[in-house]
Amino acid sequence: MRVGVIGTGYVGSVTGACLAEKGNDVICMDNNPEKVELMRNGGLPIYEPGLDEVFKSEISEGRLHFTTSLDEAMEGTDVLFLALPTPQGENDEADLSYILGAAKDIGKRLTSRMVIVDKSTVPIGTSRWVTEVIEAETRTEFEVVSNPEFLREGRAVDDFRYPHQIVVGTKAEWAEEIMRELYEPFVRRTGTLDFMDPYSAETVKYGINAFLAVKISFANELAQLCKATGADYNRVRMAVGRDTRIGDEFMFAGPGWGGSCFPKDTRAVVKIAEKLGIDLGTVKAAIESNERQKRVVPEEVIKFFDGDLSGRRLALWGLAFKDKTDDIRESPALSIADQLTERGAEVVAFDPQAMNNVRKARASNSLLTYAETDYEALEGVDALVIATNWDEFSTPDFRRMHQAMRQPVIFDGRNMYKPAAMKQRGFYYNALVGETVDGRIAA
Repeated sequence: MRVGVIGTGYVGSVTGACLAEKGNDVICMDNNPEKVELMRNGGLPIYEPGLDEVFKSEISEGRLHFTTSLDEAMEGTDVLFLALPTPQGENDEADLSYILGAAKDIGKRLTSRMVIVDKSTVPIGTSRWVTEVIEAETRTEFEVVSNPEFLREGRAVDDFRYPHQIVVGTKAEWAEEIMRELYEPFVRRTGTLDFMDPYSAETVKYGINAFLAVKISFANELAQLCKATGADYNRVRMAVGRDTRIGDEFMFAGPGWGGSCFPKDTRAVVKIAEKLGIDLGTVKAAIESNERQKRVVPEEVIKFFDGDLSGRRLALWGLAFKDKTDDIRESPALSIADQLTERGAEVVAFDPQAMNNVRKARASNSLLTYAETDYEALEGVDALVIATNWDEFSTPDFRRMHQAMRQPVIFDGRNMYKPAAMKQRGFYYNALVGETVDGRIAA
């Protein structure tokens, strides 16, 4: 099948590469010439594990192509994916200008029947709005299909290859047949291919992200309760998660949720509901809880140093919003860095993938500097803050850490280590779960 993909961010690049891997002829379009040239040569504009291998393989096989021309992307295409950004606009509503602008350009060029797929996370009703824009430009038959993505950054390739579910929203039988042919190879062994109306499909993604955001926020608050009472959060978490009505995924406490989906989608669905006269109080509470959670680790650091961080040198392990990605959008780790430097601390950060993005985003922050390695960041610091759960932080050389740090003090926002073991190693260790060990070290 001939497939076009408009937009080459996380969603577009993974969608195009993985569809090519199943034998489709895929052409990805982006209006950035430098980015297109990079991808033509097998390079990636983002960090996503495993994607580079698929890119190089499918380019060499002649199934994956890149262009800056919309005409070329649409030529002979059966299915055209819109994988364009929908950034948070004013009043927390999703900005659809990229999608609607593309729809207008598509309508002007449409000369043969085509399925046009909304792959981005979009407000409920977007399929109708896109249809209206295209209809104003052409009389050629087409169908706008809603097909929300369920890709986790850092695991997106496997999520596309082995989906738990694929949701397709359309009322046109001919479009359903095309989408079924395209996606059935991905669900032959596992997963489901679920067809429904477009409005229902658009609501599914918001429903999932809002629920998971609520669940993470609850898990973070439960961890605070356990720490205050002396309960073992890990045992509580596992027992609660074994209840089949709940499940153990997304029950890990952390410094808050971030990234491109949860913050934007929870705010957007609250705004959509408000316009319909509905109060999504639970989702709003999760948003408020998450904002409080981002302050928990910095407040512990500030309290430890008696409210004064001026002149303190702190190491920060992690800047991405989670592991296996370079995405810093609404990253709790970056929020921690901001809060600490605002109080006068010099923060030396290390992240395996996200530092270049932060250098651009925080170029004006002279108190935020960067180290080449995790151990280099520890040289002469008063404390270490762990903000992202990268695997390389899981089993470090604790003796080397102890020797490098001016004070063996760790504030762990990801609960990477066992408190009792850290006490034996001579560290003051303050995590989000479990009791703080080793008392207070004189500053």
